[in-house]
Amino acid sequence: MRPSETSELAGAPRSELNQRQEQIIALVRERGFVAIEALAEHFSVTPQTIRRDINQLCDLGLLRRYHGGAGLASSVENLAYQTRQVLHQEEKTRIARVLAAEVPDNASLFINIGTTTEEVAKALVDHNGLRIITNNLNVANILGGKPDFEVIVAGGVVRSRDRGIVGEASIDTIQQFKVDFGIIGISGIDEDGTLLDFDYREVRAAQAIIKNSRRVFLATDHTKFGRNAMVRLGHIDEIDAIFTDRVPPKAMLDILAAAEVELHVAPAD
Repeated sequence: MRPSETSELAGAPRSELNQRQEQIIALVRERGFVAIEALAEHFSVTPQTIRRDINQLCDLGLLRRYHGGAGLASSVENLAYQTRQVLHQEEKTRIARVLAAEVPDNASLFINIGTTTEEVAKALVDHNGLRIITNNLNVANILGGKPDFEVIVAGGVVRSRDRGIVGEASIDTIQQFKVDFGIIGISGIDEDGTLLDFDYREVRAAQAIIKNSRRVFLATDHTKFGRNAMVRLGHIDEIDAIFTDRVPPKAMLDILAAAEVELHVAPAD
């Protein structure tokens, strides 16, 4: 192994991906399966380096190991919450800042379950007079200490893994309100613009948020474009604006344009 390859991998935190690893994920999404030898030749590195990359990506739940290579991760199970908390953290923070800038003081909001929406909540702390309805106890904890905020927590079952609240009671709470902005996250966006997630109960709450918001903001980092998940939430044309950290692929740009969805790309720091 080349010394530069060893130092690059040894110094990389498990929560962050290097450029080659992101390109590996893109190739897997394009082809469905990639062989280790082919990747080593493609990137001009050793097979051992590619195996290290694949092992890390599989440990994070982003890919699945197969004999001689790697394929797409499961479409029925999301990454662990602790992994999602730190994965692409810097990008989520930038996205949150741009989105928060579009929310005026004294607005009413829905904020749903997700690590990106939790970053949005942090970015909203400096606002004034917000009224927030959420099915995310982490969001309630972030915003609940501001004296001029009113935070309403949806009823239902609390998931221990991420403190999200799901179930019929949660949906009933959301349906009692009509707010200025619905702020949602997503697990995947299919190539045809379908919004995808993993938990049917969580999806139903997000659908209620979309239905009962005057404007819907979708906060998502670039890795969600083309990512698989099993449950259909809706279509991108139900969103008013999408906030992300990179310009989406050309095909997605065409879908956004046809649906007249505003695109906000957070600038790099």
